[in-house]
Amino acid sequence: MNTSPQITPLSWLMVAALGLTWGGTFMVTEVALAGGMPPFWLAASRIGFAALLMSMIWLALGRPLFSGPTSPADRANMIIIGGLSSAVPFSLLAWGQQYVTSGFAGVSMAAVALIVLPLAHFTVPGEQMTPRKTIGFVIGFVGVVILIGAQAFEATGAAFETPGRIACVLAASCYAIGSIMLRRLPDAHPIGLATVLLIIGAIMTVPLAWAIEGPPPIPTPQVIGVLAFLGLIPTAGANFLRVLVVRSAGPVFMSLVNYQVPVWSVVLGALILGEALPKSLLLAMSLILLGVGLSQYGALRRLFNR
Repeated sequence: MNTSPQITPLSWLMVAALGLTWGGTFMVTEVALAGGMPPFWLAASRIGFAALLMSMIWLALGRPLFSGPTSPADRANMIIIGGLSSAVPFSLLAWGQQYVTSGFAGVSMAAVALIVLPLAHFTVPGEQMTPRKTIGFVIGFVGVVILIGAQAFEATGAAFETPGRIACVLAASCYAIGSIMLRRLPDAHPIGLATVLLIIGAIMTVPLAWAIEGPPPIPTPQVIGVLAFLGLIPTAGANFLRVLVVRSAGPVFMSLVNYQVPVWSVVLGALILGEALPKSLLLAMSLILLGVGLSQYGALRRLFNR
């Protein structure tokens, strides 16, 4: 797929929906962890449930995956993308967050946008770096760091803190590289592509979880409900939207989601859990919006001149 990115009003809506969805996932995940679901089985369960659900939808549609011929390289790339999109980063984060602060993990995820920018410049038509775009992404990243606050780079004192931080950064890199490779696949049915990537992720994560944490625990009815929600909304539904955004609007535009997630996490925590809003929220949101505006100035101008 070599056409230039096409950013439409629907693209903005999908990115906003992804930011809200993934921003609220942290609260739901905490419920599953508190209910006795170990982290690797949590990741495997949500990916497996999502893969099963999407498979049923795809089979009901009866549509082929690719609209034209594919090469062995395309099929090999799909396997790699399936790992980079869920299995590998989920596993890295599950392990790394045992030893680092949640703030550092949040900053690592926000760094996806900064990693995508230079990669897309050399590999994706129409995604060349410009001074304005680069400054915009840097300003947005600074806004995320301010929002998270001092805990962003606090040391935990854990013996494996440095490897844990490396794992978080590698997870961010997986998301970035996976988005670039996803954009470069041949034309494919979006539901079929999202389904196949989830199946690949499930095939990778289930044996890994079994090897690290043993047989899966028997979840409580509450945890089963949480896992079903995680599989349906932030995994199956969000993965489908992610495929649509990357394939149409490009990986650089998709990376804007990573600036929204910490904001929604903080706002939803205040609205639902009664957590205190940080004093830096207004400044952080202003910087994030300024960064988005600078980096996507052309797309915003087309949006409001329609």
